[in-house]
Amino acid sequence: MPGLAGERHGTRPGGAATDGPGPVYVVDLATTPIRELNAELHEPTARRYEVRNPRGAHAIAAGLRHPVAVWVAGHAGYYCAGMNELAEVTVDGSAGVGVAENIMSGTVRVRGDASQSAGATGHGGLLVIEGSASMRCGISMKGVDIVVGGDVGPMSAFMAQAGRLVVCGDAGAGLGESIYEARLYVRGAVGELGADCVPKPMRDEHRAELAELLAAAGLAHRPDEFRRYGSARRLYHFAAHNSY
Repeated sequence: MPGLAGERHGTRPGGAATDGPGPVYVVDLATTPIRELNAELHEPTARRYEVRNPRGAHAIAAGLRHPVAVWVAGHAGYYCAGMNELAEVTVDGSAGVGVAENIMSGTVRVRGDASQSAGATGHGGLLVIEGSASMRCGISMKGVDIVVGGDVGPMSAFMAQAGRLVVCGDAGAGLGESIYEARLYVRGAVGELGADCVPKPMRDEHRAELAELLAAAGLAHRPDEFRRYGSARRLYHFAAHNSY
């Protein structure tokens, strides 16, 4: 593909997604269009990629369906790693709106902050945001696991149906608004809870799954430092007196 800079051996500082033996193929977005990068990643000829000069470009590494490792060496724009399946994507910077939107499997890691709607509608896989996430983090999540090292903004986990959201900092107002069966773990302060979201007891099973999520994210917090929240199950059950 035009602009494919060739191959390199070894690893790059901070490029955990490209650690391991074998060549790292380098693509420079200063000379290669996003469309060509994604075309290569959709039918990969390598297992590991380094994307240079992303400069906030949108849709980097979107729609991946193969177990490749991609290291984005800088900030990404909207919908980075959207619809990810099997791939391991690391953004060595911050990410714009909708990072890892509709993720199905694999891992997406943002070493900086994330904008709105991180992990929206995600069905599976793991999204790690080492910094903070803006509002609507995990909106309508359907099975994805999201671990945020810092804070999340208002209306996070809005209509969250399944999966786990771990917040190591504070959570803004409206957490878990209209939540279904997702599990929320927050280490810091929580603003006003959303409709039908309530505190839940932390049992051994919850401490165990939280410990696994924190380990997968590379965070050293203790599960006992967190509180759990979930659905009161008052909103989504049909009642005869609500019929017309």
